[in-house]
Amino acid sequence: MLNKREAKMKKYFIIAGEPSGDLHGSKLIRAIKNLHPNSSFMGHGGNKMKNEGMRIIEHIDDLSIMGFTEVLRHLPRLIKVMDATLNAISQSNPDRIILIDYPGFNLRLAKKLSSFDIPITYFILPQVWAWKEKRVKKMKKLIDQTISIFPFEKDWFASRGLNVEYFGHPFMDIEHMDETTKSFYKRHSLDLNSPILTLLPGSRQQEIDRHWPIFLETVNLLREQYLNLQVVVGKASNIDLDNCPSDFKIERDAKKAMLVGTVGLVSSGTATLECAIEGLPIVVCYKLFPLSWFITKTLVKVKHSSIINIIMDKQVVPELLQDDMNPKLILKTIAPLFDMESEKRKKMFLEYEKLKKSLGSPGVYMRVAESILEKTT
Repeated sequence: MLNKREAKMKKYFIIAGEPSGDLHGSKLIRAIKNLHPNSSFMGHGGNKMKNEGMRIIEHIDDLSIMGFTEVLRHLPRLIKVMDATLNAISQSNPDRIILIDYPGFNLRLAKKLSSFDIPITYFILPQVWAWKEKRVKKMKKLIDQTISIFPFEKDWFASRGLNVEYFGHPFMDIEHMDETTKSFYKRHSLDLNSPILTLLPGSRQQEIDRHWPIFLETVNLLREQYLNLQVVVGKASNIDLDNCPSDFKIERDAKKAMLVGTVGLVSSGTATLECAIEGLPIVVCYKLFPLSWFITKTLVKVKHSSIINIIMDKQVVPELLQDDMNPKLILKTIAPLFDMESEKRKKMFLEYEKLKKSLGSPGVYMRVAESILEKTT
């Protein structure tokens, strides 16, 4: 059936507004091209999607904003982007629109597209189980196909009348590294016999500005206990790190930074789940502007911040949020994880294994691509 479609070009307009969406979008594009080479892609994304052949209209560097007050400050520009997006879709008339996460923008766009008669796939759904449950009604009305990446979402949405497809979590897809551990250590002049702290401070500059000084203070405290502590930083290409010590090893590939780490200090977000899958014990941190934090605490209905803890419905990894994200408390929480025989470390690994079993088998992007192609006539 797919062979019949290969004769006809399929045009996709994809919208990702954040680095994690750029990653997922790039791999989805690759999967669609593998199944249907005669496909073209345009829309909003980052360098990874661009490298897979998508024509970028708006880059994620100009779209990635988090927090209520931050969004308000950038609202005039986002309105202009919305208008430009609608104009680009109108002119290109794609066969299907694929929305990836980024719900504040993408759900508003979906509403404005209701008169365009273009089918819409939503891949990586808005986390309406955490807040804004009323969005489910919009999704039922506006979205042609909904695809989840979390195991509990299928039943949650079904109980509210929305049929959601679940093919597993994309992080379960096996990705072969282009470098051995030995060559990584050599490239960064690392000592095999000394512990490594992996720092993942975030993928947005506004996160870095709040988190990085606290991370630096924490490292100073840790080095009073671990004189030979080595630090590897997973650094996104779109961020700047001020006052970065010269002995910190900067790694552009966050997964490699995870794989070599003894322990990780990680900003809450997509990276926390990837750390669990790669077997890195972590402490999760996050800090918002005070007003954004107040609004979040008022509106959000889930008990946990990290997606690891949300999926498992219990605390698997420690979460230090807002005022709790301070160097002394981080030190107290993270230090036991450096002990290879500690019960905290062993227990975390056991929970990681249970987590991975719930996330499905490799081949997720191909299964998602097949489903999208089946619905794109």
